[in-house]
Amino acid sequence: MTGATRAEYCVIACAEAWRGDGEVLASPMGLIPSLGARLARLTFAPDLLLTDGEAMLVRPDGTPEGWLPYRQHLALVTGGRRHVMMGASQIDRFGNQNISCIGAWERPRRQLLGVRGAPVNTLNNPTSYWIPRHSRRVFVERVDLVCGVGYDRAAGARYHRVPRVVSDLGVFDFATSDRSMRLASLHPGVTVEQVREATGFELAVPEEVPPTREPTARELRLIREVLDPAGTRAGEVAA
Repeated sequence: MTGATRAEYCVIACAEAWRGDGEVLASPMGLIPSLGARLARLTFAPDLLLTDGEAMLVRPDGTPEGWLPYRQHLALVTGGRRHVMMGASQIDRFGNQNISCIGAWERPRRQLLGVRGAPVNTLNNPTSYWIPRHSRRVFVERVDLVCGVGYDRAAGARYHRVPRVVSDLGVFDFATSDRSMRLASLHPGVTVEQVREATGFELAVPEEVPPTREPTARELRLIREVLDPAGTRAGEVAA
């Protein structure tokens, strides 16, 4: 196998979000997170549940393996037994996420998706984030509208947890005393200064930042030959 691409490191970083979760419903939103969830199921997280987004539990290849009744889906959604990976138009140092609008909500400069299910996701399930273009426009000091709830607003929420944020530059967590965002690992070829310059708030950075875990030969084969033989991942992360 040839060396891994940046996109493949991102797939690995997303897959790692579900490590140790056990039998929970993975809800990845977007191409790279979906590849990550399916890779996790095929390797280190065999108990992970995957869904077609409607009413079926599926195998990593998309073929049905079970039925997901609406009542059972609601039990998973509200009881901490689902791990979501959403996107973010904006995210701040405490993990508050915005996907609704840019600017004041009364007269926004730009209308986006809307709040949708972000509050329920973040208060009732572990929620990670995938951001394919790390920039100061996304990593902001204060989000314009809180959709997904961060650590500074989630007091008393039983199932609230933000395990990780994955971007095209690295992996981030909230393993700090004040639950602010920390740089957890760097993708190959990325420097700490690059990350700092692309982040609109003061990021917690340890003295030594490890590299993002390298894919194994088996994982690369699964990504390239089984999960994404058409190479669509490169369209989301080109480096």
